[in-house]
Amino acid sequence: MAKPELARLKHAFLSSPEEIIDEARNGRMFILVDDEDRENEGDLIIPAQMATPDAINFMAKFGRGLICLAMTKDRVETLGLELMSRANGTRHETAFTVSIEAREGVTTGISAADRARTISVAIDASKGKTDIVTPGHVFPLVARDGGVLVRAGHTEAAVDVARLAGLNPAGVICEIMNEDGTMARMDDLVSFAQFHNLKIGTIRDLIAYRRRHDHLVERRAESRFTSQWGGDWTAIAFWNKATETDQMVLLKGKIDPSKPTLVRMHAVSPLSDIFGEAGGRTGLLERSMQIIGEEGSGVIVAINKRRNDAFSVALEMRNGVREPDMEELRDYGVGAMILSELGVHDMILLTNTHHTLVGLDGYGLSIVGERAIDPET
Repeated sequence: MAKPELARLKHAFLSSPEEIIDEARNGRMFILVDDEDRENEGDLIIPAQMATPDAINFMAKFGRGLICLAMTKDRVETLGLELMSRANGTRHETAFTVSIEAREGVTTGISAADRARTISVAIDASKGKTDIVTPGHVFPLVARDGGVLVRAGHTEAAVDVARLAGLNPAGVICEIMNEDGTMARMDDLVSFAQFHNLKIGTIRDLIAYRRRHDHLVERRAESRFTSQWGGDWTAIAFWNKATETDQMVLLKGKIDPSKPTLVRMHAVSPLSDIFGEAGGRTGLLERSMQIIGEEGSGVIVAINKRRNDAFSVALEMRNGVREPDMEELRDYGVGAMILSELGVHDMILLTNTHHTLVGLDGYGLSIVGERAIDPET
């Protein structure tokens, strides 16, 4: 669907985040639509503590997609659930764990009542890993810390809405499919919502709502310095409250909100960036600084690993002992928050690889172009 058409439908049919949160608080199911550039699909969502057998049956009968349980990382760890795959090859890095079943109170496990029972046990703070068995008929998903401000997915949105509604931070989600087996798109979802009297919201609007109410990044310190790459810079340290890590930003010149800003989102690699390992990534940071220096203004966001064992993990991955996992991906959500704090709106990405970044509208950001760091790449 073209963007003007999506905008028209938004004004006519979409509900505000406040309305969606109110639906959740009152135990009513709703639909959330993700970014056009991502799946452009809608999921049925209900807070997990409101997931009755009737709600599960509705999802199975009318949603037709996979019924999943979105939970926080802490809860998943409490239940002792392992990721389904350490090497997540899915397009959007959806974090499935092994499937689960309640140890007691179920029969075959697949009925609506059995799945509702499993969900109830899984989110009950008084229950633990001994109350759950694997495999089963409920599919848990791990929400990223920081929610939609970090990853613009239905998993994080379901947990965020439940938390904002004052409920257990967990949600049950199910993709909506048409009767012919195709995925329901925006026009299909509007008809579906009208027929079933459901409200529709967007993850983009939820991101914007959280930005107005939650501040996950904090500007802590800054210092000017002169580099052999690009001349004078201002180094700024931002504190990431979700992961309790520092993020370093290099600012060149002043940001002009009326013009596109050159931006490099750089995942820090000790071997390449510090020790000069021969390979494709070595020199990317220096070349980015030189390009921005020639331009006279721009931003480099140095994305820090969110783990204390980043060095050993990097070496294990290099030696083939360990597969890459979600924790090693660049955290564009945090980068987007930082860029928004700096006053960036339109941006030109410095990259040798095309990226489709989701949910940027919620941060007031837009990618208007990409520029190769190495023209020969």
